[in-house]
Amino acid sequence: MTRQETAEIKKLLTPKKCSITRICGCYVDGEKNKKTEFGQAFLALPEEEMFKYFELLRKTLSGSIGKNLLTLDFPLSSEETGGPQDFLLRLRDSRLKDDALLEEFYDRIIDSYEYVGNYLILAVHDAYDVPGRTLDGLEMEDASDEVYEYLLCCICPVELSKPGLSYNAVENAFQNRVRDWVVGLPEAGFLFPAFHDRSADIHSTLYYSKDPEELKDGLVERLFGCGLPLSAGGQKETFQALVEETLGEECAFETVKAIHEKLNQMAEEHKDEPQPLVLAKNEVKTILADSGVSNECLERFEQQYDETAGENTSLFASNVTNARSFEVKTPDVVIKVNPERTDLIETRMVDGRECLVIGLDSDVTVNGIAVRPARQEA
Repeated sequence: MTRQETAEIKKLLTPKKCSITRICGCYVDGEKNKKTEFGQAFLALPEEEMFKYFELLRKTLSGSIGKNLLTLDFPLSSEETGGPQDFLLRLRDSRLKDDALLEEFYDRIIDSYEYVGNYLILAVHDAYDVPGRTLDGLEMEDASDEVYEYLLCCICPVELSKPGLSYNAVENAFQNRVRDWVVGLPEAGFLFPAFHDRSADIHSTLYYSKDPEELKDGLVERLFGCGLPLSAGGQKETFQALVEETLGEECAFETVKAIHEKLNQMAEEHKDEPQPLVLAKNEVKTILADSGVSNECLERFEQQYDETAGENTSLFASNVTNARSFEVKTPDVVIKVNPERTDLIETRMVDGRECLVIGLDSDVTVNGIAVRPARQEA
């Protein structure tokens, strides 16, 4: 799913646009016991509660595409009768009114979700009357093409509030605050089916993880019957290893700087596109070639890519490069530079040693003290 598609569904989670039909939940304790369950029409909730649920549900559609939000495709085996995708379709079509299906849904999560502590499983059903759009992007509310029926689910930690003092207005005194159990923001969640090209895509789902490095493999396998792509951190480490192993002895400062500049240039050119910039094997090879990597190194690139990343693995550009900073690090020194001004850093041989040289022009401070560049002797 794209940012625009995610944002369109997220806008439904407001009082003005809300069309959610039903909300259900199951509170689970640290021993994996179901403490309580509930289900009711969403619009029958008190307004204050409704706003709290909106906050949790909207968070499930927040974050970066390719990092916190991952579009997962169901394998064919998952779509067979009785498979995970088939189960989710039946759950959606029941509009969360089939108690037996709900119990099985909760059980699948409880059996596979690894979490130390109490948590709340929330699920809502919605039927979105997708408005048509003119060629210039204007919505036509009376020209709907289809109804997008979906489930949005999230898993939220439930923890005791912090101890402290509170003011009792009746007693006009400060007293020890009564601690109670508070629902926190979601740790994981999903939207099913995915919303592609403003239409339901039953062959994929949008998965959310608060921590992009803790993607809950067991939960994903149980709910969707599919594996996970490399995490954001895993993609970055894979790209770094790929560059180091492909370049070998040629992995010099200027070459790596050129790769960084090329990646940021591509990201800048792509920033207004709806889809994030994804790099497959051929795109990565082209970046290396354009950055001055020798043909000898490029000849071993494909084997290195297959061994390091995997033949069919794609990398999100936003995960493998930092568009906000260019960092040079040694055991004792860390230098961070605006990525648009990498020209300020260069390598130079000084007294037989390779050194980093940073030009000091103006507006230089040392420990907060403004200093002036040294004057050259005549």
